[in-house]
Amino acid sequence: MVASTSDGPVLLIKKLGGLVTIIFGCLLTAVGATYESSSTMVVGLLLLVLGAALLTLKIIRRNQSSSLG
Repeated sequence: MVASTSDGPVLLIKKLGGLVTIIFGCLLTAVGATYESSSTMVVGLLLLVLGAALLTLKIIRRNQSSSLG
């Protein structure tokens, strides 16, 4: 089953943006936990949740546009 994308490079940029946001979120959360900085941990967790939400929305959008039957 091949999925066709009309977005092209935009789709790749959105996926990479989500992954980069998750990576920065994990790093900031780890740094905040190491140095016991609650504000850094909160920013890291927010970035982590934002990145996960972006990727989840991309997957949901991709699955809705394809026909299952």
